[in-house]
Amino acid sequence: MTDWPAMDATVTVDGLVERLRLTLLSAGYAVSFVPSLALAILTLLCIPLGLAGVGFVLALAVVPMTAALTAAHRQVSGRVLGETIPARYAPTGSFALAWPVRWVRDPARWRDFGFLCFSATGGFVMSLVPVALLTTPVTWLILAFSAGEWVWLLLLLLSGPMLLAWWFVTEPLVTARARSERAILGHDRVAELAERVERVEESRAETLDHNAAEVRRIERDLHDGAQARIASVGMSVGLAEKLLHSDPEAAAALLREARETTIDALDDLRSVVRGIHPPVLADRGLAGAIEALAVALPLPVAVAVDVPRLPAPVESAAYFAVAECLANTVKHAAAGRSWVSGSYDGDTLRLLVGDDGRGGADPAGSGLSGVARRLDAFDGTLSVDSPEGGPTTVRMEVPCRTP
Repeated sequence: MTDWPAMDATVTVDGLVERLRLTLLSAGYAVSFVPSLALAILTLLCIPLGLAGVGFVLALAVVPMTAALTAAHRQVSGRVLGETIPARYAPTGSFALAWPVRWVRDPARWRDFGFLCFSATGGFVMSLVPVALLTTPVTWLILAFSAGEWVWLLLLLLSGPMLLAWWFVTEPLVTARARSERAILGHDRVAELAERVERVEESRAETLDHNAAEVRRIERDLHDGAQARIASVGMSVGLAEKLLHSDPEAAAALLREARETTIDALDDLRSVVRGIHPPVLADRGLAGAIEALAVALPLPVAVAVDVPRLPAPVESAAYFAVAECLANTVKHAAAGRSWVSGSYDGDTLRLLVGDDGRGGADPAGSGLSGVARRLDAFDGTLSVDSPEGGPTTVRMEVPCRTP
């Protein structure tokens, strides 16, 4: 029982400190009314003055100042919401005199102007309310000490509801201001779609290049391996046919050689097929294929992959991605053990490959960047956590639906 009052006091003090902090932040929001109003007016002047050429020079000062102000608000509002509010400005190029023309065509710059208008009007009112609700009663109480007793009592009665309102509305108003700025500055559906289309186009081009390289590799493997061996078999059988009556022993030796060459040719064909789509993947699915892959490695690998059968292209991409990660572990990590885990929630395949090695894996290296490109074809993502000294964890996510 003796602990409850102390705990309540702590909660009250924490709540008071938090609301005072938010009120100070709201005051900063309100102060930004001044530069926002000035920049909004100057921005409007840039358009008619642009006909005389003065507006271009004015824009070279106003637009960067607006970008600096909005960048500060993105950072502050992002911290309030616990997220990052990105800026999506279009490239301006290197020719400074052409910048105003590009700015006029950039939707993100117009969103900055919309923020200036909001900050100078509705945003100013939202941010002024918590400050007024706190400072007005405090001012009244200070004045009441020099007034009569009945005035002091009247001001005290008026201050109570205002302080109570300040306690309850400060946090929602500050959060609403931050969300409004996020909606104005950070959300651009057209830009997001354009960026996504660009990523898809890059991924498609990389996939086509990768597929073309794979086709050339398969052709080279068939030409240098199975095709050469099969041609050798044909020559050996032809010679054996000629020597069958004149030298049966030499013919038999040639046939034995042809049989051995045929076996080697089949091994080459199986190797090529495994490079395209491993048979174990088709037979046992992704979980079984990864288990079979782990058994052949020279270090212990714990496998905990619990996923259903997925579309064959996704299984193939995930299998080769895991294989590349494990190959990197064997070659570079100096690890004593490794592990692979995987899950599927009906929409996304998640895989994690880790090891207890020396760390320092480079996501931009040829191996991991190749894995990222492979996953990009399916709109997948790859993230690497590999501090110096280890451990290393590679997380992969691939959106997909079960067939």
